[in-house]
Amino acid sequence: MIDRKGFSIRLEQHLIKIYGEVKTTQEIKQLSNDLLEFVESKIKKDPFKIVNSLEKWSENDVILISYPDSIIEEKRKPLATLKKFLDKHCVNMISIVHILPFFPSSSDQGFSVEDYYSVNKNFGSWDDIKQISQKFSIMGDVVINHGSSKSKWFENFVSGSGPGSKYFLTADNNLDLSSVTRPRTSKLLSKVETVNGEKYVWCTFSEDQVDYDFENSEVLKEFISIISFYLDNGISVFRFDAVAFLWKKIGSSCVNLPETHEIVRLFRTVIDYLSSSAILVTETNTPARENVTYFGNANEAHWIYNFSLPPILIYTILKGDSSYLEKLTMSLPPAQLGAAYLNFIASHDGIGLRPCEGMLSKNEIKKLISKMSENGGEVSYRTNKDNKKAPYEINISLFDAMQETFTGNKDFHFERFLCIHIIMLSLEGVPAFYMHSLFGTKNDHNLYAKTNRKRDLNRHVFKIDSLKEIIDDENNHGSFIFYKLKSLIAIRKKQKAFHPNAVQFTLHLGKNFYGIWRQSLDKSQSIFCITNVTNKDREFPLMDINLIGFDQWKDLITNEAISDIHSKIILKPYQTIWVSNK
Repeated sequence: MIDRKGFSIRLEQHLIKIYGEVKTTQEIKQLSNDLLEFVESKIKKDPFKIVNSLEKWSENDVILISYPDSIIEEKRKPLATLKKFLDKHCVNMISIVHILPFFPSSSDQGFSVEDYYSVNKNFGSWDDIKQISQKFSIMGDVVINHGSSKSKWFENFVSGSGPGSKYFLTADNNLDLSSVTRPRTSKLLSKVETVNGEKYVWCTFSEDQVDYDFENSEVLKEFISIISFYLDNGISVFRFDAVAFLWKKIGSSCVNLPETHEIVRLFRTVIDYLSSSAILVTETNTPARENVTYFGNANEAHWIYNFSLPPILIYTILKGDSSYLEKLTMSLPPAQLGAAYLNFIASHDGIGLRPCEGMLSKNEIKKLISKMSENGGEVSYRTNKDNKKAPYEINISLFDAMQETFTGNKDFHFERFLCIHIIMLSLEGVPAFYMHSLFGTKNDHNLYAKTNRKRDLNRHVFKIDSLKEIIDDENNHGSFIFYKLKSLIAIRKKQKAFHPNAVQFTLHLGKNFYGIWRQSLDKSQSIFCITNVTNKDREFPLMDINLIGFDQWKDLITNEAISDIHSKIILKPYQTIWVSNK
């Protein structure tokens, strides 16, 4: 943690790099002083100062992703119901809960925020958030790129006065914006009648989600205020939504620009200064080469989402060929100390296809899309630079995604589903489970038919009584999955070699097996994670991995000792072994 003088120097350096072309030296100096004064007034040092960044997270950390109303019951607000579920089932299983946007919102399931300082009264209150934070760290969304067209800030933009009236980005409708990277097919500019005449506002995601103008430093100050407010109300992990699109420069792609990276670095400096335990996460749904740049020099995101993992892992298992996943884990650089990957294979959004560009060919992506469609999924599109539609994501429940392989094999459905989660638990980084993955939820076609939103296929809402029936019924597939995952997580949490920053080395075991070697930071524990990625029994020679003869080895999952390190073992379809010397 830096001192006041160091913080002041860094703050001004960030601001010069961001605003050097649009503000005078004196303006930047004044802005720096204003921010310093504000942050100093809000700072609350943690009672136990963390000196070593490795202590911010460990093998004990597991994330649960949930909407505030993923579980509902009568006569109780959803956030209180969520707490009830977490307290009963997740205390020793989950350490961090990502509660998806719980603010007043006009669209996009919470991501079109009307008021960042309020909790949607239909969900509960800030007190509910604070109550959950007593037992779990809370990840909250900083929806930083855009705000709702129904917000008070945007009303003030239209009327020309009041808070937020100058927060939104406008552009000349006659400009050539063909080079702008698009995540959607909607129009980039939306016409709005204001008191100052006709304006065209920038809308990266939808007409209801209007982009902020970060050239206006008041926007930057507002979001620093929002982060401070979140810290005061129980949020300690900050997910910067759609942050890659933050800064715009006409003639560029308007994604991953240098100013965007510098703004992330500034927020990292501010967050580190405000709290020694807070964590900044960047949500950048881009190809892997672009995504990893948000580590910076261990001075941007603490965590970045491993967006390439879901499509590549799914493709690997459905084809029964480890070379794709092997290529991914060999390509990704180890996270620097003070940073980590956030691994996930299912979320509230779909399976992103941009992150597998360069790793899957166009024909392989088409093959994946075709199979996911056969398994009940839908495809969402974006507009590319030649103004043509291109696939953006696949919308499907993960359980249904695993029901049939590329060859049409429907056997071993459960095994495939568990397999991909065990692989995720094995990898370098912090694992995250979507609520519906805990129970193997199927596509919700009824909800999709009702809303006509493709993402709703994978956004089922549980009634708490029906969820209790699932958990309590040992013959229900959801119960089997829940307790199996819970057992695997319990095993993982005891292994030093599964620290998010522990050594990871990809093994070359042929296309039938995927393998990695993990070693604890103190080098005391090694775990060889070996998976049969096919639908057939496979003989695996233990001689293919370096099991030191002086150590005692066992499979952590079955708890079976390995008596002969020179023997061959049979791995069943989609079976994983965690061979450890501890």
